[in-house]
Amino acid sequence: MIKAADIETATARMHQFFINGTWVDASSDECADIVNPATEEVIGEVALASVAETDKAVAAARAAFPGWSTTSPDERADKIDRLHALILENKDTLARAITAEMGAATSYAQTAQVPLAAEHLRVASELLRSYRFVTRRGQAAIVREPIGVCALITPWNWPLFQITAKAGSALAAGCTVVLKPSELSPLSAALFADLIARAGFPAGVFNLVNGTGPVVGTRLAEHPDIDMVSITGSTRAGVSVAQSAAPTVKRVAQELGGKSPNVILPDADLSRAVPPGVASAMRNVGQSCSAPTRMIVPRARLAEVEELAVAAVADFKIGDPTDAVTTHGPSSNRNQYARVQTMIQTGIDEGAKLLTGGPGRPEGLERGFFSKPTIFSEVTTDMAVAQEEIFGPVLVIMPYDDVEEAITIANDTVYGLGAQVQGSDLDLVRKTAARIRAGQVHLNYPAWDPYVPFGGYKQSGNGREYGIEGLEEYLETKSILGYFDGE
Repeated sequence: MIKAADIETATARMHQFFINGTWVDASSDECADIVNPATEEVIGEVALASVAETDKAVAAARAAFPGWSTTSPDERADKIDRLHALILENKDTLARAITAEMGAATSYAQTAQVPLAAEHLRVASELLRSYRFVTRRGQAAIVREPIGVCALITPWNWPLFQITAKAGSALAAGCTVVLKPSELSPLSAALFADLIARAGFPAGVFNLVNGTGPVVGTRLAEHPDIDMVSITGSTRAGVSVAQSAAPTVKRVAQELGGKSPNVILPDADLSRAVPPGVASAMRNVGQSCSAPTRMIVPRARLAEVEELAVAAVADFKIGDPTDAVTTHGPSSNRNQYARVQTMIQTGIDEGAKLLTGGPGRPEGLERGFFSKPTIFSEVTTDMAVAQEEIFGPVLVIMPYDDVEEAITIANDTVYGLGAQVQGSDLDLVRKTAARIRAGQVHLNYPAWDPYVPFGGYKQSGNGREYGIEGLEEYLETKSILGYFDGE
């Protein structure tokens, strides 16, 4: 069981990297501060790995690959099951670490950030036990084999969730892993590495090196002994990784930015469509790449939508994320807070109608990276707040005159990660969803499903995570002709 004091241990281990089954000291004093976003206080510092240390982690993963890749699916599933159980046993401590490092309300970390992360492992194990790695096609065998050593680059906004989404599938497939978590939220990753060790994974199967994108991320992407890179981050970061990876022709899976639409059809029950839409847009303080931050609504019902949206925000409790009544904490870091504030002012300058919120901190909060939940209305597609990913508690309401225009607005973006459609006529809802260019579309606010693939169109990336498709991202396909002799 992780004790509360283990968060302090994790903070101390920020001067170490988990390589080949053990914690090793960083070779230099180059560090970055770990800042509690609710207080702006430095709570620790994280060592930044060098190219040489990154290479050691890759070498460890490469050496471990032959053994791990030839274990049976049941052996791998047993280890993943143990890891899943350990995460659930230690969910409160993991939640506290996530709150400290990136500001998620503890209640949200306990009910979403940690349990949803655990679900990725449960599903990976379940699918692994039934997956057919060899199938027959005529006289040939179609064999699915682990792709090799995988570099996993994860972001700060869902720090544990994104680790398990990638590592669960990679480890299930029989791949070995080098993880580079965000240096802005490294505590939960350190705790995860400890749980990997406690679950009994062999040395070298999972390795963790903290560091910056330009140094560690670039080295992993270009490294000839890395067979695949999976990155979740900004579109800019994804492009950079793909460029670095190109000379070695390795597979690159990217889950990148988004500006997801929420199309509310004319027949929708607004009392059921608008409040959940506001909540979805601002969950995790708007720091979700699939958050439906463009609410596209019938112009004839705009006034009703505005009233319901403002009322929904009024129910939020902004403040100390460790307080049980808090629903929304701060933005996760100083740069993101500055970005949110800049974009709120941009919306005002562009002439969008400010319904609630605006620049600055909420009343009574003098410190911390807190922003006012902000809603703009009468937003048009040419405005920056309609096109750029803000990654904060900012929702834009965009009116339309007919469904055809609503679909046009929904698709008027360089992104295509998620989308939502609300309406009473299910046939129209389905037809509308079919015309939206996005990798995942939610109809009438369904429950999250870890078996369903997730990923983007256009500049939201390529490849898929979660479910069977997530597992298969880490597999190569081999055809063996003549394998069957006519049986």
